[in-house]
Amino acid sequence: MESSQSDVIHKQDTTLGVLSHIGGLFTSWVAPLIIYLIKKDEADKFSAENAREALNFQITLILWYIVCFVLSFVLIGLFMFWLVALGNLILSIIAAVKASSGVVYRYPLTWRIVK
Repeated sequence: MESSQSDVIHKQDTTLGVLSHIGGLFTSWVAPLIIYLIKKDEADKFSAENAREALNFQITLILWYIVCFVLSFVLIGLFMFWLVALGNLILSIIAAVKASSGVVYRYPLTWRIVK
C-alpha cells in the first residue's frame, strides 16, 4: 500500500513538472512561478526543480525578447524574434518530455536567477 501512495505522489510530481514547462509556453513566467512557490518547501523536490528551471528559462526568454525588440530597428531582430519563439517551443516540449520520464531538464543558454 505504501508503494502505491509513493507512486501516486511521484506521478503527481511528474505531472506538475510537465505543467511547469508547458505552462511556460502559454503564461510565460506565471505558471512556473506558481508551481515553484507551492512546491519549493516540500520534501520531494522534483516538481520544484522543474518549475525553477522553467521559471529561469522564461525569465531569460524575456531578456532575449527585449534584445530582439531593440535589434528590430535594424531588422535583424525580426528574424531573431522568430528564432527565439521557435526555440522556446522546441525546448519547452523537450523539457516536458524529460519531466514526464522523471528527469529534470536543464535548458541551454539560460541565466539561472532563481536558485
